[in-house]
This record gives sequence, structure tokens and C-alpha cells, in this order.
Amino acid sequence: MSLSTHVLDAVMGAPAAGLAVALERDGEVLVRARTDDDGRVRDLGAPVAGRHRLTFDTGAWFAAAGRATFYPEVVVTFEVTDPEAHHHVPLLLSPFAYSTYRGS
Repeated sequence: MSLSTHVLDAVMGAPAAGLAVALERDGEVLVRARTDDDGRVRDLGAPVAGRHRLTFDTGAWFAAAGRATFYPEVVVTFEVTDPEAHHHVPLLLSPFAYSTYRGS
């Protein structure tokens, strides 16, 4: 029924507050948002079945903090098979690595 994300800065051990995030489907941007003080975007809307893409503007976020990064953006593509379920896509971030998983 909904989609959310949570971004944590693994190096600083803190939420990635103020990070720009875009949700896309079929090449169309559906939502643009920024993470809150806890590094979350709690409601990116209700996804429909199909392939979606979250793009995190990590380059601008690291630059604003005066930090270099190897990844100017992180793109996470995922498939919604049950639009009635909650979908949570966390991102664990550092300047030179990242990981993600399907959260709850």
C-alpha cells in the first residue's frame, strides 16, 4: 500500500538527512523528495505492480558535506509484485560503497 526509504551514512553512523530521492516508473518521475532528519522518506506513494526505480542524489549530498564520493548517484531498481503490501527500500551508504535490501 505504500513505499518508503531510509538512508544511513555508514561512515558517520548517522542518518543521511536532506538527501534528494526520486521515484520513477517507465522513465517518468513520479515523486521527488528529500530525506528527513532521520534519513527517511516515509511516504513515496502507493506503487502499482511493475518495475520501479529509486535514484538517490548522493553526489550532491556528499558535496554539500565537503566529502568526495565514487558514486554520484545510486539507482535501485525493484519489482513490485504485490501493490497491496508495504515496500521499504533502505540504503546503507558510504562514499565508496553502498548496500540495499528489501526492508519491512
